[in-house]
Amino acid sequence: MTEVVRIHEVGAADRFVLETVETPVPATGEVLVSQRFAGVNYVDVYHRSGLYPLPKMPAILGVEGAGVIEGLGPGVEGLSVGDRVAYALPFTGAYASARTVPAERMIVLPETVSEEAAAGSMLRGVTAHMLLHRVFPVGPGTTVLVHAAAGGLGLILCQWAKLLGATVIGTVGSPEKAELARAAGADHTVLYRDRDFVEAVLALTGGKGVNVAYDGIGGETLARTLEAVRPFGMVASIGQAGGPVPAVELSQLGPRRSLCLSRPSAFAYMADVAAYREAATAFISLLAKGSLDVRIGARYPLADAQQAHLDLEARRTVGSILLVVDAVR
Repeated sequence: MTEVVRIHEVGAADRFVLETVETPVPATGEVLVSQRFAGVNYVDVYHRSGLYPLPKMPAILGVEGAGVIEGLGPGVEGLSVGDRVAYALPFTGAYASARTVPAERMIVLPETVSEEAAAGSMLRGVTAHMLLHRVFPVGPGTTVLVHAAAGGLGLILCQWAKLLGATVIGTVGSPEKAELARAAGADHTVLYRDRDFVEAVLALTGGKGVNVAYDGIGGETLARTLEAVRPFGMVASIGQAGGPVPAVELSQLGPRRSLCLSRPSAFAYMADVAAYREAATAFISLLAKGSLDVRIGARYPLADAQQAHLDLEARRTVGSILLVVDAVR
């Protein structure tokens, strides 16, 4: 039997129910993973609340996890029972002690990468690869603005952008978070509660603005972020933790500003298996070499998924959030 946390209807965090179900059997091309950790991401909040529709109810949330392969379906090659693996998926089901996953989505973990680190960062690692290599190629001479720089994605973006030679400016909500962002490679941090971030960015860039800005906040922050980007630069809108993404008129982008506004989806990126594997492999390789570090900000038992969501929505966490799963035996 397998423990899962499900919702039977969308709504607040109190919709989660801990249940026991039959352990699934892997179909052709699938593996059965005995999970140790499941990552908690803001996209899970969007699924739970109904902002991003789910295909059916009841639903098990979560799009990333890590554990050990317990069984192989017909036709699976290149993987073995006992392999330590991690994955990120363009569909849900990770809040479970065991689950089946397409074998092509499995990334075997090197000895130097823990299941904990991988489970808390696979989706963010793939997202960062998409943003830094596909949406707007970042390299020496590039200046980037990372909102929520002490969050799980923000910390990875700061580190990876710095590895690529960029100058990194991060916005944060407290001095403690500023310290985390600087430790991750941010050259400058802006306490957005104390100082207007547009004013700060323009001051730091000699009035030019950044080449690219990553905004997962939405709301008024997105509209203001346009003012912090230099002509022919880009804003990548990647979330709406602070409110709905506002309508943007073309006149706000140009011709005076000559800006690009992108709304990239990590799920769309991952739908291409080759792109997913390239991104995930590159990310895990950097973790294995110690070039990137994953900060686990909070751990919760699987049964406490409700509290994990409440803390995430209230911005009480930093880094990655994990559900610690009792793996099926």
